[in-house]
Amino acid sequence: MQAMISGELPGPPICATLGFWPLSAERGLVIFEGRAGLDVTNPMRGVHGGWYGAILDSCMGCAVMTELARGEVYSTLEFKVNITRALPLDRLVRAIGTVQHKGRSTAVAIGELRGLEDDRLYATGSTTCITLRPGSD
Repeated sequence: MQAMISGELPGPPICATLGFWPLSAERGLVIFEGRAGLDVTNPMRGVHGGWYGAILDSCMGCAVMTELARGEVYSTLEFKVNITRALPLDRLVRAIGTVQHKGRSTAVAIGELRGLEDDRLYATGSTTCITLRPGSD
């Protein structure tokens, strides 16, 4: 994560596509920032629910990634998003993912999406991830 944040490694392509990026990472906590533009709106010109899901899934999943041992990988088993209010277009937001539990085979994380200028809560999320050690039985 640190190498992606510093630019040493390329970030996930979805970030460029959807207009968000990783800002910081430490063990169990990852922060993304982003802006939802016109290109991610629904037919009514509101921010598509999938955008909320994508940025929250990214910060929560990456938070889980910071808890993994070398050689361990993860994949999202399920995630849930609660949209609390409509996000205005081009509003700078911060998505904060925090790990609540990391076990041998699963991890659980939560996320919040807040406006940077207004500190309003736009959405919350939770995820359960499977953790695996490829090649081990």
